[in-house]
Amino acid sequence: MAKKRSRSLIIDASVAHAAGPEEAVHPTAKHCRDFLLAVLDICHRMTVSAAIDEEWNEHQSGFARRWRRSMFAKKKIDRVEVNADETLRHQLEDVAATDKQRNAMLKDVYLIEAALVADLRVVALDEAVRNLFRDAALSVAALRKVYWVNPDKEGESPLAWLQSGAPPDTFRRLDHRSEED
Repeated sequence: MAKKRSRSLIIDASVAHAAGPEEAVHPTAKHCRDFLLAVLDICHRMTVSAAIDEEWNEHQSGFARRWRRSMFAKKKIDRVEVNADETLRHQLEDVAATDKQRNAMLKDVYLIEAALVADLRVVALDEAVRNLFRDAALSVAALRKVYWVNPDKEGESPLAWLQSGAPPDTFRRLDHRSEED
């Protein structure tokens, strides 16, 4: 059997904030915790830029703090320098229909910028901004390369995705349109 490739994931602080301890019963807390534990146990890594690190430090749960320490101990966190992509940011400003949409995308563009220098995979809970990036992908070529998974959407089978090597599934790509779109 072929060895699965290790992927470097951009994991948003929304996942770190929501991840609950072992006794957590809320579905989102459990899904985020289980996803992080799977990343720790499987060969995948986490890529951290200064912006991601700052967000995690501000929003991580106690469980996520311990998880991140374990990831560091296993040398499964890659630090990268990510510069603001002014072209991407201007394109997002241009395609946003409202100031609210523009601000939402610019608030989270650091996830996309980091994904573009890593393995193109973003893990985040925010479906509203994901949909904004999907809409923007019609005009912004850089977004068409990025895959997005929400660990709280069981229909996306996030744990199976990790176990199968976090493949580039078409339906996860930001430019993918489903029948209900």
